[in-house]
Amino acid sequence: MLYVDMFSGISGDMMLGALMDIGTPTDWLTEKLSHVLNGFRLRTTDVYKHHLKAKNLVVETDEGMGISRNYKDIKSLIETALLPERVKQNSLKAFQKIAEAESGIHGHDIETIHFHEIGGIDSIVDIVGSFLCVDYLGIEMVYASVVPLGSGIVNCSHGVLPVPVPATLAILKGIPVKSSDAKTEIVTPTGAAIITTLASSFGPMPEMRIRKTGYGAGKRETGSSLPNLLRIILGEKIENDNNAAIQKETIHVIKTNIDDMSPEISGYLMGILLEHNALDVTYTPVQMKKNRPGLQVEVLCRKENLNAIIHLLLSETSSIGVRVHECDRFFLFRESAQIQTSFGELQVKKIIGPDHRVRFIPEYEAIKRTARENKLPLKDVYNRVLCDINTLDRK
Repeated sequence: MLYVDMFSGISGDMMLGALMDIGTPTDWLTEKLSHVLNGFRLRTTDVYKHHLKAKNLVVETDEGMGISRNYKDIKSLIETALLPERVKQNSLKAFQKIAEAESGIHGHDIETIHFHEIGGIDSIVDIVGSFLCVDYLGIEMVYASVVPLGSGIVNCSHGVLPVPVPATLAILKGIPVKSSDAKTEIVTPTGAAIITTLASSFGPMPEMRIRKTGYGAGKRETGSSLPNLLRIILGEKIENDNNAAIQKETIHVIKTNIDDMSPEISGYLMGILLEHNALDVTYTPVQMKKNRPGLQVEVLCRKENLNAIIHLLLSETSSIGVRVHECDRFFLFRESAQIQTSFGELQVKKIIGPDHRVRFIPEYEAIKRTARENKLPLKDVYNRVLCDINTLDRK
């Protein structure tokens, strides 16, 4: 697992430099990137900022200034390259984030969006190279700190823009951010796209056993009291031998009581909350003031989705206030799996218990779809799939 500590922001070269600092070989990375494009060289040097040694990465290119590529060109480069599937998908996802941000800002079709600074070889190397390093290092989970933002103005291909630039803000939509004392740009669109693609959550460092720490150096003088460095911490998940399958995370619980909303709205509300990454939504009948029967809405969510969930509750219901508290959630490890059933291959939920036994539970949506396709009662399909699972367990 990896924790990305963005105490001075993040850019593509800072991320790639830090990942090389903890062990990705330059020759290996150059060879893998040559399957995507040519005309570049990677040069790394050790630099010291506030007496901390960091890796300074420079991508030397043969391209002239002002070269730009559109989103369609870059997508084609990645899709046709010989890359691991996870690297290819992450790279495409990161560039799509940037393209969608630019498309929304400038009002152009996403396929024809021209990347200026981001379309050059160095930015492609930073993005694809970072995902290659994550794959090389065997990193399965990435967590990140809250994103600090700079201030001031910056000169770019679109002219003079305020910091953070519009593309960075668009990419960071829904991500926890905070202010800093930096007087310039410290989070670039490239850096924002990489970290939002990789990180599963943003906040404090999770429990881990530290193996290595790496630093990537930024190029700018930020005017901050902190050195312009990105710190990444590589480690292993701390497992309890007796409860290795029991997972833990910190979540937020949001509650509100409503006594003046049409019941017809509640079904829609649950659906839209789940679409916006609510972990769970429950309704409980309650007795409210003036002897009115009411409904208590309780929503579980992660920190990065908290503000969006609160906004939905206050805009989609008649509630005028919510209560929020933080708590720990313990849960069994689970993941999606495919098994062979009498209806063909179906998606199920694979769960590992505290005793390390594996069990499978039919996925509701897969059962519903199968019942409709075969014109059978849902309960009959569910029971037959359960029988198939039990047969599989006995084998």
